[in-house]
Amino acid sequence: MKTYIKGNYRKSIYESDQGYVIGIFKVRDTNSETMADYVNKTITFTGYFHDLNEDDTYFFYGEEVEHPRYGFQFQVTEYERVKPEDKSGLIEFFASDLFPGIGEKIATNIVETLGKDAIDKIINDKSVLTLVPNLTVKKMDKIYGVLLKYEEGHQTIVYLSELGFSMKDALSIYNKYKSETRNKIEHDIFRLLDDLEDIKFVKIDEISKSMNMAPDDKRRVKACIIYVMDSLSYRNGDVYLDYSTILTSVINYLDYTIDDDLFREYLEELMTDERIVIEDDKYYLNELWEAEENVADKIIYLASLDTTKYSKLDNYISQLEKSNGIYYNDKQKEAIIKALENNVLIITGGPGTGKTTVINAIVELYTQLNKFDYESLTEKLALLAPTGRASKRMSETTNLPAMTIHRFLKWNKEANSFAVNEYDKANSHLVIVDEVSMIDINLLDNLLKGLSKNIKLILVGDYNQLPSVGPGQVLKDLIDSDIIDTVHLDLLYRQDENSYINTLALEIKDDDLSEGFLETKSDYTFLECNSTSLKHNLKNLCQQIYDKGYDYKRVQVMAPMYYGENGIDNLNKELQSIFNPPDPSKREINFGDVVFRENDKVLQLVNMPDENVYNGDIGVIKSIVYANTSKKQKNEIHIDFDGNIVKYTHKDFIKIKHGFIISIHKSQGSEFEVVIIPVCNSYRRMLYRKLIYTGITRAKKKLILIGEPAAFVYSVHNNNEYIRKTSLLDKILNKLNNMSK
Repeated sequence: MKTYIKGNYRKSIYESDQGYVIGIFKVRDTNSETMADYVNKTITFTGYFHDLNEDDTYFFYGEEVEHPRYGFQFQVTEYERVKPEDKSGLIEFFASDLFPGIGEKIATNIVETLGKDAIDKIINDKSVLTLVPNLTVKKMDKIYGVLLKYEEGHQTIVYLSELGFSMKDALSIYNKYKSETRNKIEHDIFRLLDDLEDIKFVKIDEISKSMNMAPDDKRRVKACIIYVMDSLSYRNGDVYLDYSTILTSVINYLDYTIDDDLFREYLEELMTDERIVIEDDKYYLNELWEAEENVADKIIYLASLDTTKYSKLDNYISQLEKSNGIYYNDKQKEAIIKALENNVLIITGGPGTGKTTVINAIVELYTQLNKFDYESLTEKLALLAPTGRASKRMSETTNLPAMTIHRFLKWNKEANSFAVNEYDKANSHLVIVDEVSMIDINLLDNLLKGLSKNIKLILVGDYNQLPSVGPGQVLKDLIDSDIIDTVHLDLLYRQDENSYINTLALEIKDDDLSEGFLETKSDYTFLECNSTSLKHNLKNLCQQIYDKGYDYKRVQVMAPMYYGENGIDNLNKELQSIFNPPDPSKREINFGDVVFRENDKVLQLVNMPDENVYNGDIGVIKSIVYANTSKKQKNEIHIDFDGNIVKYTHKDFIKIKHGFIISIHKSQGSEFEVVIIPVCNSYRRMLYRKLIYTGITRAKKKLILIGEPAAFVYSVHNNNEYIRKTSLLDKILNKLNNMSK
């Protein structure tokens, strides 16, 4: 049985353009024991609503939640307006502010004349109002018009909900089409994909089947093409696709063969509709094609601007070296000078080559040259990174505010849009972006749109790391284009003569692995074992490290794969028994085959911007609250993300997993004191140079590889990574070539 509260809406605290409401509700009745204490009291509610009226009574269906910042709330998933049924309720309804100029006397006459079903009678036949004494034609029209509008929206929302749409989706659809909603849906339900960004193809396809749409309906096939192209682009990181890949994937989804000529006709129609772009046998989603075009144009423009020359920069750098006790090598000096003089610059290099040192020097000299105080500096300078952890590290090394690109651009999660854009640009004069290898083409496009024409832009990243999760390989394409001045930092700064991590990274990058990779160094160890004994040996290793005082907060294990005996999912259970074994003093919650325990290390899997927690963040379970002691009567997990406590109920448990061992992909943008990487032949299909390079470069002080040397050697020599289909490099070169003609 669904949990409900019945009562009256009082007021809104917040309303979004998409219909999301935070408000106050007076509870009159409920079927929930937890909510019983709130009967005849007001509570805060949240949810998506078409319209709320203080004079109406509602059933709100949903659940009680404890928001980490706003406290106890009722989260509404669906709602129902209760029509007034008794005489006094109807009179109060017709005398309410919904019907200006009616008043209690006329309202009484309406109810006395038409009875308890007065509302339905009027909607069905406006002429019944002529039976009401002393009612003018003008007021009849007013009453009828208000009732039609009053019922239309509500009935349409009910219709959409019955089809299977969520309340949020139903509101989005109604707000788009209003009175035309039913006609639009019944004529072509797939048009929702063109008109509303958040409605997903799979959901619409499911609903279309219940509406008896033919499986081979052209509208369905064209919508499926867009769905497939979007899925493949984001799964593989491709900006464009080839014809055969699209055709095969669409046939697999629809489960029937499509005539080749007919399929090409559909593609041409989609191009005419500006949903896709076809260029040189390359098939792009329109937004990805435009993103590459925009980035190419903006980069060419920035690279063509005249440089700003400063006198005596060498003297400033010398003074900085003396005051900081640092010596900058020639490459670092070149990067510092070009960053201050050029309008756009790329600084690339592996671990230990001094990228952070260079960033700090740029910021210090920029401050000195412009005679900025702290407040002026933070207004003109923006330090950005693609992830929360990377921006936090940037802030710690510079002692200045840094933020994610999404936060800088003022991302609106509900609308999936940026408030800082081409129409409302940022005021920053110098922007330094770290970990650029993680940025996809869409994010770079939006960042460039939000920056002014006279911006100074410095892009910092490692050319040899894994590319972004989303489409594109922007750092690689920009460097390969040679249009942007690029400084390659290549001189390693070792901690001591016996260190090896940074040297190993260089050897992997150059595919020149020395025979010494099996030798133990001050910061490096390779422990040999085969695949069958890997799990046992990894557990022993972690136990030894734990016994030496290294807890899981200082140690991060990472692996290439999730599944199998030596996969992440299985090893997390094994490592939990080492780093956080069962204890009578620790509460536990079972979730599927996973046991969450107090003091567990966990990994966040999705963005939750309202709680300031993002995909890839690592936290620790601070406490577990059982349902029988919880005010909401639900199990809760409270997780500490570096001082930010976030509460999860059962429906949120899918958003986290154990983080004793994580994937190498999830480690991007992070550094850990001690890194342990198992490498064995059971991972073979996932072992390649860029992946293993990214993994070992996460280690700050100690790197331990465990497994089969042959598997490690294979990963270093295997450069057969998936080659992404991108056009940014070609677009830049073609545009430059056309400009020179």
